[in-house]
Amino acid sequence: MSADVPTILATSGGIGPGRRTHGEFTGLTEYAIELAGVSGRAPRICFLATATGDNPAVLTWLYEAAMLRGLHASHLTSVGMPNVEDPAAHLLEQDVVWVIGGSVAGLLALWQLHGYDRALRSAWQSGVVLTGVSAGSICWHTGGTTDSFGPQLQPITDGLGFLPFSNGVHYDSEQQRRPLFQSLVQSRVLASGFATDDGAGLLYAAPSWSRSSPRRTTRPATASSPERRRWWKPVLTPAGSERLSPARRPRPTRSAQLG
Repeated sequence: MSADVPTILATSGGIGPGRRTHGEFTGLTEYAIELAGVSGRAPRICFLATATGDNPAVLTWLYEAAMLRGLHASHLTSVGMPNVEDPAAHLLEQDVVWVIGGSVAGLLALWQLHGYDRALRSAWQSGVVLTGVSAGSICWHTGGTTDSFGPQLQPITDGLGFLPFSNGVHYDSEQQRRPLFQSLVQSRVLASGFATDDGAGLLYAAPSWSRSSPRRTTRPATASSPERRRWWKPVLTPAGSERLSPARRPRPTRSAQLG
């Protein structure tokens, strides 16, 4: 099975502290799996930890979380040589591609080097659900704000552009994020866009993504308690002004029930 239309769930969450493991997937990741429409077998999920330099410890934590959830997990490396013979074919075999945060600038450079940008676009257009947290959210957009270059946040403007919007992450938890994102949209360094608080996500589902397309859905997606406490998202207009859009709660999930 695959999603009915090209689908991206861009988040500031999806994994949290585990009770018996380092981490457990939370409601947002459960929602991504649900969107893939898998039944009768273990969902296939591929991790990309490029933004961490393919950190083995991070990959171990992700595999533990996948095992706990009963997922058929794999990963794709970018540092050094790819770990599979045909990365594009491997991505097409997945139900969900899950990208963890870190350096979005490094992630984008390595993906372009290995051709993963093209492979991911093909997978997305074929119905593989793309999701991720932080850098794994910004990457699908035209750009956003990043600490890839140091503790002082800077703009990143060469995102994959699957989605014709900018993206802000950790909007409520990191002091620099909100004012800088507003300023960059107002000055048109970044396109108008959407931002997520920690624990919130944005669902993009559409046959095509052009600004003029009437056949597209952009919907806030927030996980069940305790991952998110507010049910709105900020939307930045080209003038840099902010308005709030009501959010939709996904249905309760196993991960959300576990807490």
